[in-house]
Amino acid sequence: MATKVYIVYYSMYGHVEKLAEEIKKGAASVEGVEAKLWQRDPDNGHMEQVPETLPDEVLGKMSAPPKSDVPIITPSELTEADGLIFGFPTRFGMMAAQFKAFLDGTGGLWRAQQLAGKPAGIFYSTGSQGGGQETTALTAITQLVHHGMIYVPIGYTFGAGMFEMEKVKGGSPYGAGTLAGDGSRFPSELELEQAFHQGKYIASIAKKLKGAA
Repeated sequence: MATKVYIVYYSMYGHVEKLAEEIKKGAASVEGVEAKLWQRDPDNGHMEQVPETLPDEVLGKMSAPPKSDVPIITPSELTEADGLIFGFPTRFGMMAAQFKAFLDGTGGLWRAQQLAGKPAGIFYSTGSQGGGQETTALTAITQLVHHGMIYVPIGYTFGAGMFEMEKVKGGSPYGAGTLAGDGSRFPSELELEQAFHQGKYIASIAKKLKGAA
């Protein structure tokens, strides 16, 4: 039976979504792992987004683009996955409220510890290099801990790309990341490569854990 890896994210301006798409490709590159768009190919895993909490009027004033056609996930569907990779933009060094609201709805899963033992990773987008590239992931780990999930950082497994000093680059040992700046900057080639690596790395671990169960 295939290993299912769900990439679950919230993206207001599309930066996190770009990373999610690359993470999905990385996860799908592992033999025996299902990690593709749910709506277009329901038999091959899922890349899902969480519900928006802001009204359309507010989003319009914020110049947020329309949402993609990626399906909206419900908390109960998290239990179907063998591995989870969560993505969100930062708000003052922590995950965006939209994603926190989604996790706040997982109380029933927490009570029954239905996510315990599942490997999980984190990826993110910030406005600047000092805007939460590490604290956004660090403060999100508490969500995984209370559910009993196994947090899987990428460490320095991305190799030389982790030490890039000549180019602006998001991401850290906590997970893949990008820098949005004023919103006009989208993930660079190096950031997308790191995202691909994260998807492949976590999918490989999820597959090993499932095989050992």
